[in-house]
Amino acid sequence: MKVVKKYWFLIGLATVFAATMADPTGLLADAGQAVKRHHGPDVVIFLVFFFSGIVLDPGQIRAGLRDVSGTAMALALIFGFAPAIAALVSLAPLQTGVIIGLFLVSVMPTTLSSGVVMSGASGGNPAHALFITIVANLLCMFTIPFTLPLLLGLTDISTQVDFDRTGVMIKIGLYVLVPLCMGLAVKARAFSRLAAAAGRFQLINQCLILCIVWMGVAQARPVLSGNLGGMVSMAGVVAAFHCVLLGCAYLMVRVFSVPRGRMEAVLFMGSQKTLPLSIILQVTLFGQFALALMVCVLHHLVSLLIDGFLVGRLSYRK
Repeated sequence: MKVVKKYWFLIGLATVFAATMADPTGLLADAGQAVKRHHGPDVVIFLVFFFSGIVLDPGQIRAGLRDVSGTAMALALIFGFAPAIAALVSLAPLQTGVIIGLFLVSVMPTTLSSGVVMSGASGGNPAHALFITIVANLLCMFTIPFTLPLLLGLTDISTQVDFDRTGVMIKIGLYVLVPLCMGLAVKARAFSRLAAAAGRFQLINQCLILCIVWMGVAQARPVLSGNLGGMVSMAGVVAAFHCVLLGCAYLMVRVFSVPRGRMEAVLFMGSQKTLPLSIILQVTLFGQFALALMVCVLHHLVSLLIDGFLVGRLSYRK
């Protein structure tokens, strides 16, 4: 039971994926597609960032301001190294949907929850990790509308997509910045009553993310049904991408002699990517490429498995 309690989110991801794909009646997939058509992802993603704002501790954010060099390294990995690695991987003979999914993953900011937890569990500074994720999620409103078209321009995909920079900036602001600030404002007004319920809000957020994954798998089921080899190859691509990014992060902390206690936040926050925002952009911009959505979901699952192993190794050495 302890293992289930500790890894319930990973188990939930695998269960949602397997149940939706293996359902012989197709009812789960049909229901997921119906919810998606009625703006399900929009509502869920807004709630995810709203509850994330409630969970965030402003005091910890201020504490994270002290490690300027570590923050700069993490942001360089998030917005510089990750898109560059994706551009190199796109040179391989991959399907269009897979390349788009990889591009979406690469331009995303860092995750709002798991990276902070893993940084602390491995002996790092969770306050610094929290500060990095807030800065990255605010900056992405300005970076994604410019980085994503540049990546698409390296291929012939850009001719298939009408990319509206202003529209993307507005959408990111509405789905990330606005609900995040609303959550912080609610917490500021009712801090004492909400502080004790932070764990519950985090649990609600994880359940909401599982709902997003369900809708994503439901959309991709017709494409992936009976294509086990395709899923395995996609998992290999996202695993390679994540491992290369982790390797770059490790080399960076070694070159700049970042000690234990500070390096963990750079490693995890510099290499992890948020799932909700990638899904809303896929649904909005690349709805005809169902494989792109599966790449986003598989990357989230695979990266959590790899980083979970890394947490065990780092905490053991600590």
